[in-house]
This record gives sequence, C-alpha cells and structure tokens, in this order.
Amino acid sequence: MRGLISVCCFVSLLAVATPEEEEVLESILRDRSHIEETLRLAAEENSGDYAAALQRLRKIYHNSIKPMEQAYKYNELRQHEISDGEITSKPMVLFLGPWSVGKSSMINYLLGLQDTPYQLYTGAEPTTSEFTVIMHGEKIRSVEGIVMAADSSRSFSPLEKFGQNFLEKLIGIEMPHKLLERVTFVDTPGIIENRKQQERGYPFNDVCQWFIDRADLIFVVFDPTKLDVGLELEMLFRQLKGRESQIRIILNKADSLATQDLMRVYGALFWSLAPLINVTEPPRVYVSSFWPYDYAPNTSRELFKREEISLLEDLNQVIENRLENKIAFIRQHGIRVRIHGLLVDRYVQTFKEKMSFFSDPELVFKEIVDDPDKFYIFKSILAKTNVSKFDLPNRDAYRDFFGINPVTSFKQLSAQCSYMGGCLLDKIERAITSDLPGLLSSLSLGKNPTLSSCEATGCGEKPKNRYRRN
Repeated sequence: MRGLISVCCFVSLLAVATPEEEEVLESILRDRSHIEETLRLAAEENSGDYAAALQRLRKIYHNSIKPMEQAYKYNELRQHEISDGEITSKPMVLFLGPWSVGKSSMINYLLGLQDTPYQLYTGAEPTTSEFTVIMHGEKIRSVEGIVMAADSSRSFSPLEKFGQNFLEKLIGIEMPHKLLERVTFVDTPGIIENRKQQERGYPFNDVCQWFIDRADLIFVVFDPTKLDVGLELEMLFRQLKGRESQIRIILNKADSLATQDLMRVYGALFWSLAPLINVTEPPRVYVSSFWPYDYAPNTSRELFKREEISLLEDLNQVIENRLENKIAFIRQHGIRVRIHGLLVDRYVQTFKEKMSFFSDPELVFKEIVDDPDKFYIFKSILAKTNVSKFDLPNRDAYRDFFGINPVTSFKQLSAQCSYMGGCLLDKIERAITSDLPGLLSSLSLGKNPTLSSCEATGCGEKPKNRYRRN
C-alpha cells in the first residue's frame, strides 16, 4: 500500500510541478547507473560469432538428434518438441509469486519504464491476470497471444495446446531496449490461494510448468505481508523441483520494515519455504526493494543496494552464458532422446523374440509392457550402454506411450541406417560425445565456431552398421 500511495502522490505532484519543483521531485527517484554497469549494457557484442555458433548448434540438432526424435516419436513421450525458435531464443527470466508482491514493478524498474505509457500496470490489488512476455522489437507494440502462438519464428508456438482461453490470457510486448536484446522477461498472474485453478479457464499449473521448463532464471517474489504457503504455492514449488539452481527467492519491499522486524520476516519466510525446498543447499534469498523510488529513511539502504547488485550479477551471468546454457540444454535433450531410442529398440527386440507363429501379439506385448523388469528391458540398457539409472524415464510412461503407438510401428536401431544418412544411433552418440562438447570448447577458447566441412556438405563416407549381423 505504501508503494501505491507514494507513486500516486509522486505522479500527481509531477503533473502540476514547476521545473524547479520537478528537479526536487525527481531526486526521489533512485539512481539506475549501477544497472547498466552491472549488466554491461553499453558493451558491444560480437553478433557474428554468436550467430555462427547458433547456426552450428541448429545444424547438429537437425542432423543428429531430430532424426531419432522423429523416428521414435519422442515428443509423444515427453511432449517437448524443440523448434528453431527455441534454439535461437534469448534467455528467459520468469517471475513467479503471490499477487501484488512487486513482480511487475520489478520489471518496470529493470527496464526503466516507470511513469511512461508503456509501464506494466501495478497496484495494491491483484492487477496482472495475463502471462505477459516482454521482448525486444524494433518499435513498441503489443502482440496478441494468438499471433505469438501462430508465429513459428518465435518459441511460443507449443502454447497452442493449452487452448484458446489461455491464448486470450497471453500477451506480448515488444520494445527497443538494450537489456531486451539479450534477455526476455515473463510476468505471470499472481497466485491467489482462495481461487480454484479451474476458475481461471485454463490449466494454470500446466502453463507454469511449460515456462518453468524453458526458463534460464526463475525469480520467486514475496513481500513481508504474503508469506503464507497455500495449496497453489505448494503446487508451484513442487513443479520447481529439479530446477533449484535456477531459482532465486526475492523478499521485496524490505524497506517497509524496521531492521528488527525485517529479521523476523526473513526467518518466517525460511520457515514457510523449508518444507517445500528439500535440497541440501537452499536457493539464494535476496532482500531489497525493487522499484524506482528511493529507499525509505532509516533503513539498511547499503545492504539493499548490495543485494540488488548481487541479483543483477546473477542475471548478467545468465546473459553471458546464454550460448553455453543453450548447448548444454540441447545435449541434455539429446541424451534423453538417445535413452528413449534405446528403450524402444529393446521393447521391439523383446517383442520379436517372444513372438511365435501361434502367439497373440497383443497378449505378448501386454505382458512385456506391464512388467518390463521381468524381461530386463531397463536393466539391459544400463548394462550395455553408458546410461545412468538416474536418467531413465518412468516405466509407467511407456505403457501409455505404447498404448498410443503400436510396437509394430517401430523399427529396431539396427535397421535405422542408410548409405547417405548414416545410422541414427551413431549420429546422436557423436553429437553427445563429440560435436556438442567440441562446440562448447570452441566457445571457451574463443575460436570462430563455423561449420566443419562434414557438417556443411557431408563426408560421403559409407557408414558402418555395427548392429547388423554379418
């Protein structure tokens, strides 16, 4: 409430102020020079090398990973199809948290949008009911969710699966800004614990999961008045499991409390979140006030300033490492696709071995898929390949997968070879063990990651099929 009152007073006074009074009133604004310095917004980037690395990454994905992904219908198992838009997309910073804790105000502050016609609307009541994507563009304009989902050059086309009701709650804002040339912000509706998810008109948790899976940095924002954990917030933290390295907890509006009260609130926040974050090292908590106006008097302004700079350094780290993170993400995706291909191959092989002339195909495969351990489906993958047991997918997922895709529609890996294209398994293993690590090494050594002659034109060498019996 203190934010709403002070902003209203400031804007109304500014509207009727003389030039001398404007100088006094503008002194209320906080200095923003540390934002540009920490994020290095004035530094020029070598866009040529970055584009060349993205071109090579896209080539590796399309030539070595996607063929197996399509041959064994991986997208129907994980429902995560990688588009060119996702490969070339900027790092995504996702803002989550209860309503009216300052998520939109924080974005306005980082982009310097306060008191402009383009600022995100803020207030003491729930104000953001849409998923708002703030991204770079040549001019300032808004983009409807239906348009964003229909544009294949963007990374948001998979959002169509959540229905038209959701697309009406999705909006994009494009604007020319140095920071948005390097990162994309996503503002989300605040969590309201007394509202049922069904009343939103779309699967809120599923949409959040989609953004969580693609976010490079996740800011979970709280303020001193909203520390209670309800069912919807508990579900949100359940969705964040496994992404702890990307999570940053923010205790916003810290200058609204005296130092002693702030210490109590800080402890209460940890007490509330402790059951939800079951990791050895908890996420970092930043304590500050992220909005454009000066800190309240008699508060720990030096501490708040240092915390803000630390948060900006985290954001800058994500921006600096965006290409390395993208390569690591594609490699991790390739590992999952490879494991899926090996498992489907093992299911197909076992089915063929157990089939006889008088066997009922449906009964034979039902026995295999209901009890894969009896036929050593998963154990054989661990024994014969360098696959970690922690990377294996859920066994029950394959019962649903083969319920949609008959086992007879798949070929074994030994039959997935061609004279010109090579073997699917050989190509994806080479991408995981050689091509992608080599691309990563070329970045760290500062070399120009152009396409190799084989990747650009093909080596023309006859592939060896190490799975076909002589």
